[in-house]
Amino acid sequence: MRPPFVVPRDLLVLASRQGGLVSTAQADRAGVDGRRRATLVRAGTWVRVTRGVYDAGTVMVVDPDERRRRAAWLGMLAYGPDAVAVGACALALHGVAGLPPVITPQVALPGGRHAPGRGGIAVRCYGQTVPFASGRYGAGRVAALPAALVQAVPELPVRHGVAVLDDVLRRGLLSPQAVAAVRRSTGRRRGVRRVRPVWDLVDPRAESPLESFARLDCVMAGLAPDELQVVIRSSDSGRVLGRGDLGWDLGGGRWLIAEIDGRAVHEAPAALLQDRRRQNALLGTGRVEMLRFTAADLGPSGGLVATVRAHLQARGRDLRPPPSLAPRTG
Repeated sequence: MRPPFVVPRDLLVLASRQGGLVSTAQADRAGVDGRRRATLVRAGTWVRVTRGVYDAGTVMVVDPDERRRRAAWLGMLAYGPDAVAVGACALALHGVAGLPPVITPQVALPGGRHAPGRGGIAVRCYGQTVPFASGRYGAGRVAALPAALVQAVPELPVRHGVAVLDDVLRRGLLSPQAVAAVRRSTGRRRGVRRVRPVWDLVDPRAESPLESFARLDCVMAGLAPDELQVVIRSSDSGRVLGRGDLGWDLGGGRWLIAEIDGRAVHEAPAALLQDRRRQNALLGTGRVEMLRFTAADLGPSGGLVATVRAHLQARGRDLRPPPSLAPRTG
């Protein structure tokens, strides 16, 4: 009896770096020809994702970051080594946080060449009207970060556009001057009027996309926090006791603090212990009222806005009318 075919380890390692995917060209070079690919598919070991691309089963795609990177790889592998990951896919490969959980695979081809999309992949025809730099990314190519922002921001939902730009500035991926240049360049893009408010809402003090989303929810509800990353000190020695994510000044040195808990950061035992000690120290001053929220509390159906509003109203705080997101003219 003929022994079962074993996929070369080097090909499986390559797939693990590409969201679990390999192209037919990569498989052919590794000795996995069309007949063997068909056998692997019949056995359920491989899955044909679209023409020219297979899932080699090396990656369990459950993490949102991995899912977005896989979308980028799907486009690049489907359209060959000259295809360039663009827009949100390029941002995912650059490691930018704040993107939607699911993004559409999209690529551009050399010279703005058109090709029909397939398998849910969009082929973008930027041509020479929106020239952009790109570089190698493993077996593929990716738009440079400034170009990717020019491509993506006009198409992202406002909250994700803000979170993406917060992350880029906070981590120093681009300078404020470079982001200002990105803003000027988006003036040529469709959808720029819809997202014009994004630029004025960016604040690199947000330490995570969840903090960006929470801040934006509050701003849109007329509850803009007075300060971010509020430092609370002991009254006797001035020692820093901790910081609060979002803060509202209640007067007399008192603060209402909203903490936005991210699961990965705050569920580790050491992080939980540190959080508990910090919270006790802040509350022990008698000058801090603390509210804690998770991702489930954000957005239109979440409870963050209603809870913050109730606390501020109960303390006699004058609330600001919510700003308009309508694009300004002139």
